[in-house]
Amino acid sequence: MGDQGHERLSAEEIVELSKRYTLFDWAAQVKVSPLPVASASGVYFTGVDGKRYLDFNSQLMSVNAGHSDPRIADAVAKQVHELAYVNSAGLTTEVRALLGRKLAELFPGDIEKSFFTLGGAEANENAIRIARAVTGRQKILARYRSYHGATSGAITLTGDPRRWANEPGIPGVVHVLDFYHGTTRPQDSADVALRLLEETIELEGPSTIAAFIVEPVTGTNGILVPPDGYLQGVRELCDRYGILLIADEVMSGFGRTGAWFAVNHWGVVPDIVTCAKGLTSSYVPLGAVGLRPHVAQHFEDHVFAGGLTYNSHPVALAAALATIQVYEEDGLIEHAAKMGEVMRRHHEELAARHPSVGAHRNIGLFGCLEIVRSRSTGEPMAPFNSSSPEMAELLRFTLDSGVYVILHWNQVMTNPPLCITEEQLAEGFAVLDRALEITDRAVVD
Repeated sequence: MGDQGHERLSAEEIVELSKRYTLFDWAAQVKVSPLPVASASGVYFTGVDGKRYLDFNSQLMSVNAGHSDPRIADAVAKQVHELAYVNSAGLTTEVRALLGRKLAELFPGDIEKSFFTLGGAEANENAIRIARAVTGRQKILARYRSYHGATSGAITLTGDPRRWANEPGIPGVVHVLDFYHGTTRPQDSADVALRLLEETIELEGPSTIAAFIVEPVTGTNGILVPPDGYLQGVRELCDRYGILLIADEVMSGFGRTGAWFAVNHWGVVPDIVTCAKGLTSSYVPLGAVGLRPHVAQHFEDHVFAGGLTYNSHPVALAAALATIQVYEEDGLIEHAAKMGEVMRRHHEELAARHPSVGAHRNIGLFGCLEIVRSRSTGEPMAPFNSSSPEMAELLRFTLDSGVYVILHWNQVMTNPPLCITEEQLAEGFAVLDRALEITDRAVVD
């Protein structure tokens, strides 16, 4: 037995037992080859074999405050010792009161009331439940290229191929096109995207549509930053037709874009905001749904027909309060904005040196590189919804070189913890610089 009260396993035993007794997500199990991790600190994590890796994706764009911050860990331990759990329906706690008040200060505009969940998918499920209850309408508009979670309703909202195997899903979801049309084709203006959205609203029937859910900046499907005027136009269309605007800030919230919430960059206040991930820096699972007063008012005299065993879990709320305090004490939101400019320079330098970099985008520390076989045609280095030998080799090279990145088809994600330094950013991009020589060899023009 080890010092934590259980037997210590070798790296090989961890992998073998994990594969035998647990199911890995989004993969055929025969293809899974997990890396066993032992510990983490700051922007690095360490494998069971002792090798250290720069976490260039904050795991799932979520460990925003960095790994193993003692201020967050101590707050979690303190709460466990004092009060680990109470029934959230008829009892409440100090941490619930304090986090509710703090989120009301941080949320955009006059968003004030929160409902707590255990993650982003549950937050989005409850957001559409609330929208339908408040409006008395059933349809939900969502965008192609979006991702909103893997539960039944959230995966139906999702506008990428992860939805396909889970269809038909819930009724009443209608997908619309956004402003992005590929690497080499020019991005549409806000006006074009808004005209397409309004036409969809008219064809579906405005009086049937409860809400439009958007990632203010699309996450895993390419870090798609909307053109100026787009989110403002969405807000105006929703107001005109009585449709609630839901901002899915699960990935883009809590400093990832260099602002507390991505919508802040465009001065837009949604009717409902959902968040998770960076809310606790993923130290403990927690999600939240934030409501403007005109939405929350409905439930003053109407029953809220929802509930979760772990709603307002004290340990999770304590983690969130401590995480937010770290963001504020260390100036991490402002730091992410500053480091975002440094990241942009690295992206530009890679694009200048490597013909396989067809496009690059970032806002704050929310970034990606699009890897192509041809800049002139925009042919991606990996087909839509697939990989390629070159992208697989690039991934192996970065991992062997001690940098952990996530690939999505032909995209290389660059989303490190918000506490990263200029030197650590340079360390990661130096490895990517060498890795891109692999994909450069496959460029056809």
